[in-house]
Amino acid sequence: MYVFTYLYIVWFFHLVLLTSELITLQHLNRKAIIYIRQSTPHQLISNQESLRLQYALHQRAIELGWSDNNIEVIDSDLGITAASAEQRPGFKELLAQVTLGLVGIILSYDVTRLSRNCSDWYPLLDLCGYRNCLIADRDGVYDPSSANGRLLLGLKGQISEVELHTIRSRLNAGILSKAQRGELALTLPVGLVRNELGVVDKDPNREVIDRINLVFEIFGQRKSASKVLETFNGEGLLLPRRNRFGDIVWRKPSVASIISILKNPAYAGAFVYGRTRTLKRGLVSNQPQQKQLPMAEWKIRVNDIYPAYISWQTYERNQAQLMDNYAEYDRNKTRGIPRPGAALLHGIVYCGECGHKMVVQYKGATRYICNSLRQQYRVPVCQYIPADAIDEYVVNAFLEALSSVELDAYHKAIKTQQQSQETVERAHSQQIQRLQYQVALAERQFNQVDPDNRLVAAELELRWENALRELKLAKDYYAQRQRPQTVDQIPKELKAAFITIGQKLPELWHNDTLTQVQKKSLLRCLIDKVVIHRVVRDTVRTRIIWKGGDTTTVDLPIPVGSFLEMTAATELENRIIAMSQQGVDDQTIALTLTELGYRSPLCKTLLPSTVKTLRLKHHIFHSSSQSHPRQISGYLTVPQVAKSLELSPHWIYDRIHKGTIAISKDESTGLYLFPDMPGTLEQFQKLKAGLVYNLRFS
Repeated sequence: MYVFTYLYIVWFFHLVLLTSELITLQHLNRKAIIYIRQSTPHQLISNQESLRLQYALHQRAIELGWSDNNIEVIDSDLGITAASAEQRPGFKELLAQVTLGLVGIILSYDVTRLSRNCSDWYPLLDLCGYRNCLIADRDGVYDPSSANGRLLLGLKGQISEVELHTIRSRLNAGILSKAQRGELALTLPVGLVRNELGVVDKDPNREVIDRINLVFEIFGQRKSASKVLETFNGEGLLLPRRNRFGDIVWRKPSVASIISILKNPAYAGAFVYGRTRTLKRGLVSNQPQQKQLPMAEWKIRVNDIYPAYISWQTYERNQAQLMDNYAEYDRNKTRGIPRPGAALLHGIVYCGECGHKMVVQYKGATRYICNSLRQQYRVPVCQYIPADAIDEYVVNAFLEALSSVELDAYHKAIKTQQQSQETVERAHSQQIQRLQYQVALAERQFNQVDPDNRLVAAELELRWENALRELKLAKDYYAQRQRPQTVDQIPKELKAAFITIGQKLPELWHNDTLTQVQKKSLLRCLIDKVVIHRVVRDTVRTRIIWKGGDTTTVDLPIPVGSFLEMTAATELENRIIAMSQQGVDDQTIALTLTELGYRSPLCKTLLPSTVKTLRLKHHIFHSSSQSHPRQISGYLTVPQVAKSLELSPHWIYDRIHKGTIAISKDESTGLYLFPDMPGTLEQFQKLKAGLVYNLRFS
């Protein structure tokens, strides 16, 4: 019923508006603008008949009463879609002239030429109605200022927008259907080519194939895109890339080019469609942004479509490694690459209190700090823990786990090294062969040119010279490059250690044979993460989560700042008092209580000095000299001065050290001796009160 109603309205208005009764002298005194547009460059070339029909509107304008010199054609939007007014300079020029009241009528073959978006269409109708500008198409002439004209033009605009949506949906459905079968012809990366029959093969250039394989091989060994770049730059190797015409060019590698190879699933033989999403930010976006989607959100993936350089399992491991290497590991919860810092658990240590990743602080001492909540909510630091004790335990657990494993790392490493050297040598040889061919080609082209044609001959001569220069540079670099260490140059002791690496690794670990980066890489081979939680002030519960899910948990003692911060401080003090009262010497007490698990605040064992300090605190003396300060006739010692002034002896020693109190030690006693006179204490009183700033005793 709605369809018949619409057809009736169209038929009625067609009869009414087909005439030119709407055109007045006011309209004829202004311009007639003919707007011409094709949606795509392909239509511009193939749909020539449609283009002729649009240009034929010039005659239609003359028939409606406009003179030839008062007709303007706007065709600057050829090849541009009407889905939006953005990027359409011709449409914007049309709006500007209508706004200035210069246009009497706009002619277009149909309204879809003007706009396929109601957001642009209705403002044009409002503007034309306000400026008394008519709109005409192949069906008739319409007045946007009248209700009937606006109704019909509005229907035409809505139908035009729906038609665009229908066309786009139909095209997208066809693209998705073809993509689900893996038959959609997408742009292939360098190293893959599509023949005339649409079949994809590897590039016939052997150097291209080997160079891409070299990228994956080095990444598998060194686990970092930056390390791959370092190897390529160190060897002076170039990377094949495609220019905008699809031809292969050899360029200096970059991190972006290497990552693009590592992240492209086509090298794993997979056809993927929908790896990106277009985002439009703001109300108007001239340049929509492409956002890379994670692998789980890819729209279509069909494996085993292209010839593969690597397996799909290797591709997934590479993506996991790249994500793990991501520099912003604190925010993205990845480990990051091993770095040459002192903390061995950098990137794999987590807080047992809140579960966030901990970071390393090297200020003063190496510590693991959990400051994630502090960064988000400005609350105090969750916990900070000394790193040395944790690292030592984890390393010992790691070495113990490897002690029973029989590994022959030497022969495996030598085999890998030889393969890498052969691959690099082959890459250099292929690069020189390619440059030699370019030199021969440039020479042939130069020899075939007419010598009298100096413009062409000069350019070909320049190309020949450039090719010779590049070949010479490549040969010189290959001859001068530093050769890697060969097998015969490895010391016999190191060779024997690598053959039985499981048993010899502790020795290699502790004699500085391995770098910090290598140690961290080894730890990550077996350990997934380490969770630490300070259960009490001097104890940290450490849980090692191994690869595979097994865990090892232990409570580790850690250094604290004072004796009172220790959990068993009272119990330890009572034991020391009891043994001292029985006449046991400090050394024996320290050894005995160390065996029972007691320790000093900063050490793993109980020090005799700690025993002595606690014993003297309770006035338990082993010699008479310890019961009272030393008395020297005519002089005052530091403890005597401190007692008279009600100060700590440390207060006086600190000012002696800083030079505030100038005095030298007595050679016979080794003590700081002050004259036993009333003036001495008076000087100290003034120093204490801030009346003087320096004291001098000769």
